[in-house]
Amino acid sequence: MTDWLVLTATLPTNPSALRVRVWRALKATGAGALRDGVYVLPASAPSALALRELATTIHEAGADAHLLELRARDDAQEQVFRALFDRSELYVELLQSVKDARKGVGKATEVELHKALRSLEQQLQQVQASDFFPGKESARATDAVTTLRREIELHLSPDEPSPTKAAVTSLSIEDYQGRTWATRKRPWVDRLATAWLVQRFVDRSPTFIWLSDAKKCPKSALGYDFDGATFTHVGDLVTFEVVAKRFGLDKEPGLARLSQLVHYIDVGGIPLDEAPGVEMMVRGMQRKHPDDDQLLQAAFGLFDSIYAALKATP
Repeated sequence: MTDWLVLTATLPTNPSALRVRVWRALKATGAGALRDGVYVLPASAPSALALRELATTIHEAGADAHLLELRARDDAQEQVFRALFDRSELYVELLQSVKDARKGVGKATEVELHKALRSLEQQLQQVQASDFFPGKESARATDAVTTLRREIELHLSPDEPSPTKAAVTSLSIEDYQGRTWATRKRPWVDRLATAWLVQRFVDRSPTFIWLSDAKKCPKSALGYDFDGATFTHVGDLVTFEVVAKRFGLDKEPGLARLSQLVHYIDVGGIPLDEAPGVEMMVRGMQRKHPDDDQLLQAAFGLFDSIYAALKATP
């Protein structure tokens, strides 16, 4: 049986400001309306504290409110409560939107594709945030959005690496000094961030080269972020995460947070507030710097700043 919070509230008709304020707050918590003036929320919901605070707010405004904590009297009542949080229709709508977006992958511009993808990922996050009893529909929607992101990236960058199942073994930083690091030309976020990681934390004097054809990577170079490279995607990890983990850097708080950001921009996942801004900055730098060496130098400053901000965030 689920532990439930039940808020009962009697609000004055006038003035209407309190009613509007309470309605907005209730909507933000994801609480279900059992009937007018009676709202239900699982006690384990992330927004449970907000519902408790709302009861206090109503009291302080001079209106009547009671917050009860209880369990359903039987399975039938439990199902009535749970039915208030059925998000099936929202998932159906989202899946249809993903289906429509997939039809436009070969027709829309790069900007349009990324805008549509961000919108769908935000919708998915919003639905899942209020889905307190996730099931198959949630998993299907997540898979659909992840698949769409992969299709878009493959359309825009056909040579994106496929994840391997290789073991992510530990390496010694001292063994990787003064090396040549090679990746595909016109680097995007994962490749730029990985070069920054190498320069700042691994190799004190690296050389970076940009490949028109990844299959022609020099044998003496350390390839990264392409199929067959020394460092590339492994399982759910993008190249930045793989390099960080192999050199024992993945536990450092600032780098751990940067890993999440690079992961989301590169392959999707849980949306992060900083992602759209970072994407815009990198796209702007790509247009400003047609030379990849110049692009990398510009990216160093960007990732230095992002790292400093993430490291300072509690």
